[in-house]
Amino acid sequence: MGNWNKNGLCTQLSLGSSLDLIQTGTLNELIFTRDWQERACSKRCVAPAQSSAEWATVEKLAIFTPRIPMASSSSIAVRELPIFPLPEVVLFPGRPLPLHVFEFRYRIMMNTVLESDRRFGVVMWDQAQGKPAAVGCCAEIIQFQRLPDDRMKIRTLGQQRFRVLEYVREKPYRVGLVEWIEDHPPEQNLKPLAEDVSQLLQDVVRLSAKLTGEPIELPDTMPQLPLELSYWIASNLYGVAEEQQALLEIQETATRLEREVEILTSTRNHLAARTVLKDTLNDTL
Repeated sequence: MGNWNKNGLCTQLSLGSSLDLIQTGTLNELIFTRDWQERACSKRCVAPAQSSAEWATVEKLAIFTPRIPMASSSSIAVRELPIFPLPEVVLFPGRPLPLHVFEFRYRIMMNTVLESDRRFGVVMWDQAQGKPAAVGCCAEIIQFQRLPDDRMKIRTLGQQRFRVLEYVREKPYRVGLVEWIEDHPPEQNLKPLAEDVSQLLQDVVRLSAKLTGEPIELPDTMPQLPLELSYWIASNLYGVAEEQQALLEIQETATRLEREVEILTSTRNHLAARTVLKDTLNDTL
């Protein structure tokens, strides 16, 4: 089932037994957000990003700089990168991640990063193994606001994926030697597979809307290209960081999309069954 706010927007869509999507915004600009990840971040070194209204004020105060082109893996294969481990957080290329940084060592990190190329690595902290995951995503700070007590609100955007080869420093924060990783060139036409994923997502949204009786629309900005779509879908899975991490590590776009087909098919079937049950109960009343 989904949770819906007063504007009729879905705040949580069930994907199968435990996979969920987060969706907030306005009817004119519906976006999928990472509120669940922000809540997880608050357990360690960051707090949830603020409301849209507060960020509107932040945007007026924020400092902007021109985007620095990302070096390709062919031009710089290996580099040192500050590492920001976060529990239950998996960042994907092209996806936003707002953070409210208050822990001292990570304030130091952000100040250092802002003086260089504004990039740092986000990796999921594996709580079961007590260590960060080996594969993460580079985040670029695109907007920030300094608060009076040196805390900081930042908005980042996922750039390129990387694999940590080794850690060259642990204090005051981790710095890793990383290599960039990319998906291998596809050996097949991925457009039909991407279309299947898009159709399944539309089915999930349609069935969720029918179950709740509330309107819901996918954003017009949803990616159409297979690679970007695969990241977009993966980034919006809710409460299943290990599944997201597995999707992040995959280096075959087709394999990632196929797994998402499985997830969305399971979700669609689950919602369809609930819709039939709802209709049956309504007929008996």
